[in-house]
Amino acid sequence: MTTTVQSNRRTTDHSPASEKPYRRGRQRSVLLTLLTSLFAIYSLVPLLWLVINATKTPEGLLSSFGLWFDDGEFALFDNIRKTFTYQDGAFTRWLGNTLLYVVAGAGGATLLATLGGYGLAKFDFVGKRAVFATVIGAVAVPGTALAVPTFLMFSKLGITNTPWSVIIPSLVSPFGLYLMWTFSAQAVPDEMLEAARIDGASEFRTFFQVSLPLLAPGVVTVLLFTVVATWNNYFLPLIMLRDPSWYPLTIGLNSWNDQAQTVGGEAVFNLVITGSLITILPLLAAFLFLQRYWQSGLAAGSVKE
Repeated sequence: MTTTVQSNRRTTDHSPASEKPYRRGRQRSVLLTLLTSLFAIYSLVPLLWLVINATKTPEGLLSSFGLWFDDGEFALFDNIRKTFTYQDGAFTRWLGNTLLYVVAGAGGATLLATLGGYGLAKFDFVGKRAVFATVIGAVAVPGTALAVPTFLMFSKLGITNTPWSVIIPSLVSPFGLYLMWTFSAQAVPDEMLEAARIDGASEFRTFFQVSLPLLAPGVVTVLLFTVVATWNNYFLPLIMLRDPSWYPLTIGLNSWNDQAQTVGGEAVFNLVITGSLITILPLLAAFLFLQRYWQSGLAAGSVKE
């Protein structure tokens, strides 16, 4: 009976002191909701503008409101056809180049980050602290700051204006290495590795059959980050490549956009907008289909056991 009375007192306690934390939490929730809504609007309005204007003709782009459809003609499918056939299929060639840079550059960066991060997390060696300081320092240096020195070095080697000038710098991902380092330290128990070694498994077999399945969320997270960075890379291909046949999509679409400012150049803003919409679709699909992997990868290590 005493317990029941105390329980009732707790449940019927509506004193101001007991409601304060709830009110503070509610205020925080409203503020976070407003901030999240503003961020969602800020992120979605450009995407909405892109989708709407990809349906317009060149004349409709200039004569209609930017955030609403043109009343005259729905030209989305005609714009898509022209985008892939304009200038003898240059867009298709640029799309193939981008896929090449992503598969070789981002795939290689993910492989190197996984191997390096696992080795740094699970093996002790002389100079490990120096490597850690170097990786942390490299994370803080933006890639654009290294683009010009890299160009000068590649120019002496004679590999500028080739795919290697874009692929080789893309293989280095200090953030991916740091992420895999911290992820490997917590996702792969040392006791499991010791058990595999006692059973006679080699380090090669221990990595591929024991550790790699546990590292899958981290690998997918690093892969997505490197794919996005390589897919959207603009400054490095801009200074490395002169031949339009090796352009990625970012540089190719910018050249279409700039040709309207040249003497006798044709304005193809509708194709630039449609090409930009097609360009972001693979990234959206990758994030949506792989979100359960990269979300768990980002959350790993947030709770200390």
